Amino acid sequence: MKYVLNSQEMKCCDNYTIEKVGLPSMVLMERAALAVVREALSCGCDLKRVLVVCGTGNNGGDGMAVARLLYEKGIPVDVYLAGEEEKCSAQAAAQLGILRAIGLEPVSKMPSSEYTMIVDAIFGIGLTREVTGDYAQCIRMVNESEAFVLSVDVPSGINADDGRIMGVAVKADVTVTFAYEKIGLLLYPGAGYAGRVSVQDIGINCRGLETPPPVYTYGKEDLERLPERPAYSNKGSFGKVLLVAGAANMAGAAYLSAKAAYRMGAGLVRIYTGETNRHILQNLIPEAVLTTYKEEEASLEALKESLKWADVAAIGPGLGKSFTALRVLEYVLKNAQIPLIIDADGLNLLAGHPEWLKEHKQQVIITPHLGEMSRLTGKEISDISSDLLHTAAEFARENELTCVLKDARTVVATPDQRIYINRTGNNGMATGGSGDVLTGVITGLIAQHMPVEEAAAFGVFLHGRAGDAAAKRCGMYGLMAHDLVDSISEILKPQ
Repeated sequence: MKYVLNSQEMKCCDNYTIEKVGLPSMVLMERAALAVVREALSCGCDLKRVLVVCGTGNNGGDGMAVARLLYEKGIPVDVYLAGEEEKCSAQAAAQLGILRAIGLEPVSKMPSSEYTMIVDAIFGIGLTREVTGDYAQCIRMVNESEAFVLSVDVPSGINADDGRIMGVAVKADVTVTFAYEKIGLLLYPGAGYAGRVSVQDIGINCRGLETPPPVYTYGKEDLERLPERPAYSNKGSFGKVLLVAGAANMAGAAYLSAKAAYRMGAGLVRIYTGETNRHILQNLIPEAVLTTYKEEEASLEALKESLKWADVAAIGPGLGKSFTALRVLEYVLKNAQIPLIIDADGLNLLAGHPEWLKEHKQQVIITPHLGEMSRLTGKEISDISSDLLHTAAEFARENELTCVLKDARTVVATPDQRIYINRTGNNGMATGGSGDVLTGVITGLIAQHMPVEEAAAFGVFLHGRAGDAAAKRCGMYGLMAHDLVDSISEILKPQ
């Protein structure tokens, strides 16, 4: 697990390192510059002619130090100072003096010459205003160049807190950021401007914060979080999943969720579904136990027994929006004594009865995409997509549940306001049934006794890794939901 910081948290960490630990700002600047130069030398790009574009703040000071280090290695470097020299921060002014002392005078206007690499050090994480005027023109010239672009800390023009484009922004091939990733580098559109992100340790840590940062992400090293599978065990050891899923003509959703739960390691899966799905599901997934009901009237007694039998339940995939489905959802929400995941049609039905969320008796996870979240909250999709973290966190807090808000960067928010940002997955997963697979993955983890909130975030991470594995095998265009299911076993194999 790695923390992801916003600009204010990062500034607190900087200040603590400088003021309490005693590392001078110029030392941190030198370390940052060395890290950028290492990346520039190792990324395989042409360094025949380099332009470093510097702002007047400390990010610009980092850039000037980068220019000096490259120059001292015999690499042809031009430096352009974007902004008035009189407005330079103390550190940037000191770096500018060092440049002049070694004979490297900044050019007076943005060069139009061809460069093989441009280092973007105009704005750092402190940018809060729209980029206009000469700065905007400078950024446009960087983007119009055919040079390889390396951004220092964040691409100039990207809001480090939420990934917004502040009028105009540098489109980087690589971003070298320091100590921790910034939220704006993970969320779109910022993630689309950052290119490959390289996080470099320069001696800053989060000890300066009163509490650990609430935002985090997972990496490959977190696969060790997978539930243990003791040698002395049986199918009951790995939990029982109940899926309330699949109306007429929607057996596929139930199948995908059930198979994903099994692939994830659940011991037993029961599907509570419409009678019309019996023969289809018996053929598709004979491992599952079936409890069926007539479409016009579900047996609540059978549902009651199924809920008592299970360790975790999910409701919604392919459930439909009939009166029977509504009645089943109400019963499950008000009576389930086990962790509950609500997805797909369960969310669409719930949008008409939001008060039911207040009546749940156990931990609840909801897994809406943007459209479903819009129906649940009454907010416009555009407003949700531009404020994913706040939207998910607010809904989780107000309803005392875990919200898995699905988008290109899925965000998971818990009732205590911890937030996970997922970075696995790809656009091939934008296909029917992908969400049903995610529901199965999460239920499979909870069945194996993973804490509910952790299972939500870790399930999203694994679901994305399965998608990445499937894309390598099938490509983005041909990827289907059943490919995700088949890839679960692949990503869970010992590395």
